[in-house]
Amino acid sequence: MEYPIGCIYKRAKSPFWWAKIVPYKGGKPVFESTKRTRQDHAETWLKDRMKDFRVDLGHVRPEQVTFDELAKDLKTEYGIEGRKSLDRLENSIGHLEKVFTGMRAMEINTARVKRYIELRQSEGAQNGTINRELAALSKMFSLGAQNTPRKVLTIPHIPKLKEANPRKGFFEPAEYQAVLSQLPGFYRGPVTFAYYTGWRQGEVLDLKWSNVDREGGMVTLDVGTTKNDEGRTVYMTEELRTLLEAQWEERKASGKLSPYVFPNESRTNRILKTRFNRAWRKACEKAGHTEKLFHDLRRTAVRNMVRAGIPERVAMMISGHKTRSIFDRYNIVDDKDLRQAAQKIEAYHGAQVTPAVTPKVRSLSEGNRKGINHAS
Repeated sequence: MEYPIGCIYKRAKSPFWWAKIVPYKGGKPVFESTKRTRQDHAETWLKDRMKDFRVDLGHVRPEQVTFDELAKDLKTEYGIEGRKSLDRLENSIGHLEKVFTGMRAMEINTARVKRYIELRQSEGAQNGTINRELAALSKMFSLGAQNTPRKVLTIPHIPKLKEANPRKGFFEPAEYQAVLSQLPGFYRGPVTFAYYTGWRQGEVLDLKWSNVDREGGMVTLDVGTTKNDEGRTVYMTEELRTLLEAQWEERKASGKLSPYVFPNESRTNRILKTRFNRAWRKACEKAGHTEKLFHDLRRTAVRNMVRAGIPERVAMMISGHKTRSIFDRYNIVDDKDLRQAAQKIEAYHGAQVTPAVTPKVRSLSEGNRKGINHAS
C-alpha cells in the first residue's frame, strides 16, 4: 500500500465533509475539515491535500530506512550539538557497521543484537565497551523515532551487559610522594594540581594563565571547556598557591611567556598527553606502583575532600562531577574508612553511657516487720 492514504467522511452536526489522512505507515492520522459541502468537491480537496503530504514527507518510508541512514543522522546530530564525544561515537559506529551496514532498520531485532554481542565478546571487547556501542545503536533508533515523520516505527529491545565494578584505585600520601619524586620536574606541577583538586588530566594540561586570578586566589574553567560543559571555580589552598606562584616565577625567569600554566619542557606549548602518559608509566614503575593511573588522583581528591568534612555538593563543584551517581563511584570507602567509622561509633556510645544506679533493696525480714506493724 502506498502512503499517504486518506478518506472523507461526515461528522454529526457539521455541514462539511471531513478528511482523515494517514501520512505514512504507522503514522498518526491527521483529521481536517475540507470546508466543502459537496462530496465530489471534498474528494478533489483530499487529493490535492495528500500531494502536500507527499512533499512534506520527503518520501520517507520507514520500511526502507537503513542502519547507515540512522548512523548518519546520529553523527549529524552530534555535530550540530558540538558533542565532544563525536570521535568516540564514530569508533562505536565503526564496530556496529561490521554487522549492521546495509541492513534495513526494521530487520534489526533483539536476536541480531545478541549475535553482535557474541561477536564482540569473541573479539575480546569488554562489556563496558560493548555497552557504549549498544548505547549508540539505541540512540540511532530513538532519534529515528523522534524524527518527523518517523523513520523508525518500532525500537527493538537492546540488552545491556553487566559491567565490572568501577576501579577503586587511589593514592595514599606516601604513594603519591613516591610517584611524584620519580617524575621530571616540569611534569610534577600537573600531578600536584590534580592531587588537590581532582580535575581531569585534560583540564589540568589545558589550564591557561587567563584562568588564574593570582590576587583573588582562585582558578576558573570557562563554560563549554569542561567534559560536562559547565564552568568551575576553585579557590587556592596554600599548597596550590605555592605551586602556581612557583610556576609564575619560572615563567618570568625563562623569558618565554607561555599561555599555559603547565607548559612543556621547552615552554613552547602545552604538555602533550602521549608524552606525559609515557613519563607517568615510567615513574610508577620506578616507584613500585605500576597499577596506578593518573585518574586515580581524581578519586583520591574526592575521597580526601569528603574525609576533610567538605560537603559533598561542594566537593562535586570542585572536582566537576555533574551527577551524584558518578560522584559516589569516586567517593571510595576503603578498610581505613570502615575502621574509623567503628571508632566513631564506639566513642559515640561511650559518651551515651550513664552511671549505673544501685537500687535500694529491703530485706524480707524488714518487709515482714512493716507488714506486722501495719496489721497490728
